[in-house]
Amino acid sequence: MTGSKITIAGRDVGPGEPTFIVAEVAQGHDGSLGLAHAFVDAAADAKVDAIKFQTHIAAAESTPAESFRVAFSRQDKTRTAYWERTGFDEAAWEGLARHAVDRGLVFLSSAFSIEAVDLLERVGMAAWKVGSGEVTNQPLLTRMAKTRRPVLLSSGLSSFADLDAAVDILRQAETNFAVFQATTAYPTAPEQIGLNVLDELRARYECPVGLSDHSGTIFPSIAAVTLGASLIEVHLTLAREMFGPDVVASVTPHELGLLTRGVRYIEAALANPVAKDKVAEELAPLRLLFGRSVVAARALPAGTVLSENDLALKKPGGGLPPDQRAKLVGRRLRRALEADVALAEEDVE
Repeated sequence: MTGSKITIAGRDVGPGEPTFIVAEVAQGHDGSLGLAHAFVDAAADAKVDAIKFQTHIAAAESTPAESFRVAFSRQDKTRTAYWERTGFDEAAWEGLARHAVDRGLVFLSSAFSIEAVDLLERVGMAAWKVGSGEVTNQPLLTRMAKTRRPVLLSSGLSSFADLDAAVDILRQAETNFAVFQATTAYPTAPEQIGLNVLDELRARYECPVGLSDHSGTIFPSIAAVTLGASLIEVHLTLAREMFGPDVVASVTPHELGLLTRGVRYIEAALANPVAKDKVAEELAPLRLLFGRSVVAARALPAGTVLSENDLALKKPGGGLPPDQRAKLVGRRLRRALEADVALAEEDVE
């Protein structure tokens, strides 16, 4: 049955669990199997949890009428031609999956047709990622649900009505799922991120929620983790100079590693709430070192009636604290004090 947690390749994902971090390659390899394997190594070195590609079978999903989202290709006259040129055969997908597992990664690939689901099921999928454009593809969702693997829904193009319908299919099939907040804009501006939607998704579907980010920065993902996101997904490029429509919305391997470290740092902070008074007690020696005491501002003879100008606040602490200064004004010194000597209660009448 569906619930607040899911399991992906033996890893629990949901509230209270480590954030599941996905590096999205999509078609960033531009049809080069060698580059695809380089992406696997880059993602593993950045210590993410999973690497995700996209599996497009041109004949099963596209017609010559499909237009480019961005007219970037200098060699493909149609989108179908692009899918054909950048696709891999089953043996190549099997090799990428083995490489990912060998490097400690969960291997994922978005399927854009039932034929792609069939292929990837043979390769081995721990979970299914549903691209934003496929949320309303009910036959595809039904086919994925039959595998009994968790389904990860991206919502970049979806209304709540679209998501409701997709979730109904998965619930009827008793398939676990998670929902990603996303905005299909490359790159996504800060005003389009929709961090507020995370709570809406969590309340509406009672499932793990995540952020699929296309900003080309690490900032939205860091923010999402502090707001309780259980999954984050970012596009990965090997360099800003690489070719492809998603580069502008991607992070580099260095940035991905920084993101991973940041997420783990934040998780440790959130998992260890601080009792302020207890910490203050534990840091008492430092409080003395950095604190201040009321001291004589200059040499003061015995009998001096103290004024504000006679008293200064200087380090270290340990003497009368600063909040006692006002209470000393108008009182008479019992003994002479040199400049910078800390006052004690017994020094005044």
